[in-house]
Amino acid sequence: MPTFNKKANNLKPLLYKIAIGIAIVSFLAGLAISMWTGIEHAGPAFILFFIALGISFQSSEKLKGFSYSTMIFGVVTMALYYPSPLTEVGGFKLMSLITPLIQIIMFGMGTSMSAQDFVSVVKQPKAVVIGVVTQFSIMPLLGFSLAKLSGFPPEIAAGIILIGCSPSGLASNVMNYLAKANLALSITITSITTLLAPFVTPLLMKLLAGTFIEIDLTKMMWDIFKMIMIPIGAGLLFNKLFHGKFKWLDKAMPYISMLGIAGVITFVTATGRNSLLDIGPILIVLVLIHNLCGYTLGYWSARLLRMNERDSRTVAIEVGMQNAGLASGIAKEMGKIATVGLASAVFGPLMNISGSILASYWHRRPPENEIKS
Repeated sequence: MPTFNKKANNLKPLLYKIAIGIAIVSFLAGLAISMWTGIEHAGPAFILFFIALGISFQSSEKLKGFSYSTMIFGVVTMALYYPSPLTEVGGFKLMSLITPLIQIIMFGMGTSMSAQDFVSVVKQPKAVVIGVVTQFSIMPLLGFSLAKLSGFPPEIAAGIILIGCSPSGLASNVMNYLAKANLALSITITSITTLLAPFVTPLLMKLLAGTFIEIDLTKMMWDIFKMIMIPIGAGLLFNKLFHGKFKWLDKAMPYISMLGIAGVITFVTATGRNSLLDIGPILIVLVLIHNLCGYTLGYWSARLLRMNERDSRTVAIEVGMQNAGLASGIAKEMGKIATVGLASAVFGPLMNISGSILASYWHRRPPENEIKS
């Protein structure tokens, strides 16, 4: 076994070099095909480019954090070029899988939670309150402002507000870990905003998005409740009864969650392909502004409220990164996945790229008190 592992480790550099080569050739082929026969024929080349590039990033500690996001761009490209196989199979609509996938992700979150996660509420209530309040104020108001300015059809504009009204997601915990920020605070804010989402998100949507589309407050509360509270509750119970007995599940859940998020983004993109191609560039710009302003306003709000540098960075990432998967699930339950769900489909991949860049930047610049210690 040691010999086999040693050989496998020796092969990795070669495999990464091959992946880099494939990525370069695929990208050049995609450009050539686009110029000679049209970009509509370059799908396979660009899909292979993103996937090979994502694999090659695994060879670098600095780029490893971009690997998953790059592969997400690969499946998004696949959904744009070949939407039919990703929307329906044998009469079964694949978007029906969105809610179960989110429930699996939330179950995984529940299995990793315990009472210890909420100790931060007692130890540093000010930081938690600031994180939760900024999360449910900055992003919804930014979303509403951008929706008003966008000139988009009402349902697509409402989708921008929806992503703003959603809680922070598991991706923010990963980015805070990479940034060497306050991971305990990050997990606590994510947990509390997620548990508050069945009540706060519908109320914010009714208040802010009600001028764009009709919001059924009670139905939305129930839809979010069954996507969040029931699976998280089941996960907590599972953790209490079987803690330590299924270690393979603890290792598998992060990968299952990543596959689930990739599936949600793929199905939403495929379903809303035509609308996305019509307004894609403008939507991308608005979503990126939403995301980057979330980081900026989250950070400076925390600093103005006299939070230390490390906790301010944590709040910034929590505010800027939303649970795009949950937003997609809500849009699906509303029956408007191809319109209301578009902003979340764009927000997900973009926030992972921007979050990785920000986390990498802060990782190399630890707070002064940390340097001195």
